[in-house]
Amino acid sequence: MGKRVRPAGSGGNRGPVKPDEAARPSGTVVRQAGAHPERGMERRETSLERIDRNWTDILQELRVLQTGIQILTGFLLTLPFQPRFSDLSRTQVLIYLCLVVLSVLITALIMSMVVMHRTFFQRRIKPELVRNSDILLRVTIMLVGLTLIGTLGLVFDLVLGSGKGAIAGVGFAVILIFLWVVLPFGIRRRALLHRRRR
Repeated sequence: MGKRVRPAGSGGNRGPVKPDEAARPSGTVVRQAGAHPERGMERRETSLERIDRNWTDILQELRVLQTGIQILTGFLLTLPFQPRFSDLSRTQVLIYLCLVVLSVLITALIMSMVVMHRTFFQRRIKPELVRNSDILLRVTIMLVGLTLIGTLGLVFDLVLGSGKGAIAGVGFAVILIFLWVVLPFGIRRRALLHRRRR
């Protein structure tokens, strides 16, 4: 009698197939019990892909800033056409002009990143674009915070009288410091400590 031929693809010492293995698609990676899901979440990307992703993230943040500063700038530019604008004191007018300058400067900073992108285009120096845009974006966020504080203080000063604007501005500055500095850096610190302990 001839030898029995084993079907192709069958394992030599493979035992009976379990029901869950039979239903599992071919090539599926099975996570071992007790494995951390975060360990397999690292991006497998080249340095150029990482730079492109960072630039995309910067553009998304710029869109958020641009919308907010457009609304704020539009509000500031309408103030001189209000009937009560002529009643402003010299100090209030000076604060208003400083806020307008800050608002225009923020717009110029946002546009400068676009200008840099045009200047660096097809020069193979995108890392420098991302690095310098990150610095400009940090400066822009700081100026946006100052503009928000000054605008709130000016509005409170106009509505409630002298002295109330300073209190409102200082109070809002404390809130911004907590939301923009203390909270994100605290969350980042806890997340990094948690990662090191795993």
